[in-house]
Amino acid sequence: MSWIHALIIAIVEGITEFLPISSTGHMIITEKLLGLDANDSFIQAFIVNIQFGAILSVVVIYFKKFIQSWEFYWKLLVAFLPAAFIGLLLDKYIEKLLGSVAVVATMLVLGGIILVFVDKWFIKNEQIEEQKVTYKNALVIGFFQVLAMIPGVSRSAATIIGGQTQKLNRKNAAEFSFFLAVPTMFAASGYKLLENYKIIDAHNIGLLIFGNVISFIVALFAIKTFIAFLTKNGFKVFGYYRIVIGLIIIVLLLSGYSLNIV
Repeated sequence: MSWIHALIIAIVEGITEFLPISSTGHMIITEKLLGLDANDSFIQAFIVNIQFGAILSVVVIYFKKFIQSWEFYWKLLVAFLPAAFIGLLLDKYIEKLLGSVAVVATMLVLGGIILVFVDKWFIKNEQIEEQKVTYKNALVIGFFQVLAMIPGVSRSAATIIGGQTQKLNRKNAAEFSFFLAVPTMFAASGYKLLENYKIIDAHNIGLLIFGNVISFIVALFAIKTFIAFLTKNGFKVFGYYRIVIGLIIIVLLLSGYSLNIV
């Protein structure tokens, strides 16, 4: 992986991490288009690790939320646990899926169809402005986050929809999704680094730091833009985008275009 590859993938991550269009899916597609090897252990670690840089932007933007009370952290822990346990159990299987563009494309289309209609399903939630996430809400959202282990599903989409099933409006569901991303991606990033510590040389460390810095800076702008857009316009445009991108990839695959699919 070169510095240019790292820059491009990190920009893609920073833009897509908080959009309901699957940041991991977009990075997998990007690495294929760049001609990188999806089976390369460092590339797999890079894709997971630089998501932490983007997640840190949440702490900066919502700093006051992270110092308000211990209850806030207990709720994040409750929401984090389902993905933590299931992620450890299915880690090797998830790694195999990370190399499959076919899986990403399929999930983009299916998730896109859901997003086209999801605003109508939860329209009554938008009438409630003052909302508080309970421990039960947090646990349910945590189980929705498990779905995002499938590349192309989108952690953001899964957890926001999970929040909406708990009567949260789009804004509050999105913000809790952002908060939950912090412990989730911290754990995932740390685990990947420990798992691949033998291949992390000076060059790779530089790429990881560089990728995290770029994704952090880009994500700072992406979060504010997304919240404003989502509150006003809802999910439909993201749903159509996912469907179009997913179908284009599927057509390319069926027509014999090689993306080195696993």
